[in-house]
Amino acid sequence: MSQATLASPSGTRDRTTRTGHGHPWLTLFAVALGVMMVGLDATVVSIANPAIARDLHADLSGLQWVTNGYLLALAVTLIPAGKIADRFGRKRTFLAGVVGFAIASLMVGLSGGIGMVIFWRVVQGVAGALLQPASLAIIRNTFPVHRLNAAIGIWGATVGISIAGGPIVGGLLVQHVNWESVFFLNAPLGLIALLVGLWVIRESRDEEAGGSFDVSGVALLSGSLFALVWGLIKAGSYGFGDPVPLWSFAAFAVLLAGFIVRELMASHPVLPLKLFRSVSLSAATGLLLLGTFALFGTIFFITLYLQQVHGLSPVAAGVRMLPMTGIFIVSSPLGGALTQRFGPRVPLALGMVFTAVAMFGLSRIGVDASYNAIWPWFVLIGLAFGFIMTAGTEAIVGNAPVQLAGVAGGLQQTAFQIGGVLGTSVLGTILSTRVGDVLYDRLTGAGLPAPAAHGLEGAKSYIAQGVAPVPAGAPGPVAKAITNGSHLAFMDGFQTSMAVAAVVALAAAGAALLVRRGESSVEGTVAI
Repeated sequence: MSQATLASPSGTRDRTTRTGHGHPWLTLFAVALGVMMVGLDATVVSIANPAIARDLHADLSGLQWVTNGYLLALAVTLIPAGKIADRFGRKRTFLAGVVGFAIASLMVGLSGGIGMVIFWRVVQGVAGALLQPASLAIIRNTFPVHRLNAAIGIWGATVGISIAGGPIVGGLLVQHVNWESVFFLNAPLGLIALLVGLWVIRESRDEEAGGSFDVSGVALLSGSLFALVWGLIKAGSYGFGDPVPLWSFAAFAVLLAGFIVRELMASHPVLPLKLFRSVSLSAATGLLLLGTFALFGTIFFITLYLQQVHGLSPVAAGVRMLPMTGIFIVSSPLGGALTQRFGPRVPLALGMVFTAVAMFGLSRIGVDASYNAIWPWFVLIGLAFGFIMTAGTEAIVGNAPVQLAGVAGGLQQTAFQIGGVLGTSVLGTILSTRVGDVLYDRLTGAGLPAPAAHGLEGAKSYIAQGVAPVPAGAPGPVAKAITNGSHLAFMDGFQTSMAVAAVVALAAAGAALLVRRGESSVEGTVAI
């Protein structure tokens, strides 16, 4: 984001011709409604996943793409979207994102198959990328300097409350209406944001913005990330030795190398690689990615565990997720205070240690674990995430050159989304692979005859969701054996994936020692 973006708007406002036009707090209200849609979608979909899978007959890889298609599109579009907003107008870009997000949400709810759900989730991601950077730029160009931090704080609190409330809202809608209503909710929010925004938001742009958008760089980055995620998800179904994931990983390596070469040669790179000359910035980016890796991976699979294995209703599952999501509201300011006093190194190290402890704790829970054995680990994950997000953002933006502060902010948001993609993909592949390895033994150990156990091995992708594929009319003992064996196999996969995440987080804690305080501080709160 250029210095023009950060400048105080005083003295540059056009003469208003209608009441409320350019009013700071009304503008903040319109912007907050827009980012509320994105915040809700960060967690609300996880509660709807079991119902989506059941109604649309989706396997685990389909469910993963419902999440990953959205996150991937958001990740690779964020930085170009920020440049589009600066060049063509923040108001225009924000409202286009609001309209696109609302329409895509409606189309997700109207989709009759998992393929169309995934397609419209990708469109949602692109629209979310348009409105998100533009929303912050609008705030920075509307509020005077002495009120800017308060405005950004309210903006961040709106995102935090939306994320925290997502599981509850999603649970209520799924249980009492249907899963489609989770997405229909965005339509009234988007309509209000559009009408208020058209009336009150004052247009602004960076008059110095220019140059190309590095379309080739965006295409290479998008292609490399898609190939990586596709390979990981297919490896969960076919194994890592299958030609499909192997070719996908090869394509990832080639496209990533092409992206690096392109960025080194481009006059206006989408991601200037010189940013990564800073060891602190590079380490903080990796830690931020790992923090969201653990968060999204845990949310994705713990909701399957609560609903499919424990048999909880969507509302009950959403309420039980609150210790994880609700504590964001507390942990982010606490992480900010620690960062201000000690620099980013201490909260980053603490955050990764907390993550490792929580992942290890979750790796020990069983099929019949009580909620008292689970919620403390949720609290620890929420606390760790707030520390990592605030300190990581400070380290990334603070260690970037001043003229690249906007790009560094985009890098922070991109790392957030890519971490979520990898969390659901990598942990999902580990879980699915482990389920396939133990399924036969778990089913026969539960009392199912060997021929019947062999017949259920083709249902691995459903059992990896926590589903027990009991045939209609199955005798009681057979149904019990299938249910017990399937749930035990799911828990073997869940425990293994959490244990791997714990080891990765503990190793990453050492990388926090490489991070130092930057020369420029971050105003406001974390962009999610």
